[in-house]
Amino acid sequence: MKILRRILILLVVTTLIAGLFAACGGKSPGEKDDLRKITVILDWYPNTNHTGMYVAQSKGYYKEEGLDVKFEPTEGGAAALVAADKGEFGISIQEEVTYARTADNVQPVKAIAAIIQHNTSGFASPAEKNIKTPRDFEGKTYGGFNSPIEEKLLQTLMEKYGADYSKLKTVNIGAMDFFSAMEEAADFSWIYYGWDGVAAEVRNYPLNFMKLQDLDANLDFYTPLIITSEKILGEEPELVRKFLRATAKGYKYCIENPEDAVEALLEASPEIDRDIAVASQKYLAEQYIADAQRWGEMKEEVWENFGNWLYEHGLIERKLDVKEAFTNEYLPE
Repeated sequence: MKILRRILILLVVTTLIAGLFAACGGKSPGEKDDLRKITVILDWYPNTNHTGMYVAQSKGYYKEEGLDVKFEPTEGGAAALVAADKGEFGISIQEEVTYARTADNVQPVKAIAAIIQHNTSGFASPAEKNIKTPRDFEGKTYGGFNSPIEEKLLQTLMEKYGADYSKLKTVNIGAMDFFSAMEEAADFSWIYYGWDGVAAEVRNYPLNFMKLQDLDANLDFYTPLIITSEKILGEEPELVRKFLRATAKGYKYCIENPEDAVEALLEASPEIDRDIAVASQKYLAEQYIADAQRWGEMKEEVWENFGNWLYEHGLIERKLDVKEAFTNEYLPE
């Protein structure tokens, strides 16, 4: 009788729970419909800089924090879209955030984490072009992207190395990849070594590469980084902490398991070359934290140095208040 009574009680409880779930659309607590939906605006199409986020999505780290994350690729900057509430978070660069914070119409965005610690970008050229210093830019063609910083950067570095900037030709290569641009349009271009440089290694394509920070210490700025809006920081600080907690976990996985981590990226973008992606992820595994105390951490002097460089060269009209531009407050310990 006791067993029968227990069975009857169990049946009643089970029926009540099933009815409750049915009334709620059949979803048990913690399933996707109960998650907070957020959008992350990418700075380009999915690439290995983003792998930590795709890992966090694939392995359920975001779901553990109650988040349902959608990634939105873009060919433009993320700052304006995040400022306009088109996404809760975005991938940007220190240059873009500095412009956003010093414009006449300020875009209220703030950097909350550095994806990698040091600027790995620089000027690259086929080795056969024999371009080894900015002095060698004379008489060459630069393949650019119409960024406000490019002209001043090239002019400043050429003058520093005793070259005549007027003898440099510039063409816009748009979305053309580095290797095609070198064959069809230009002698050198600005690349991220973590992708195009590594791709050259995989393809056995000899390069000459000048890292920006080696040419001028002020050019060791954060690129890429994660941003959000002042509105989100003010109204939903715990959302920011949850997102960064899961994201940091994803990048930690990338550091410890770079080859396996790539699978999450390739699942989202199978058109990416696997060999290059794996080599890139192994390179970036050494860059995510580098000499910092933790993933995502930023230094005030890096923001000050680059902000001052932009101001002194007339690229921004007012000095940057670095405390408005970035914060480490929401990073996990």
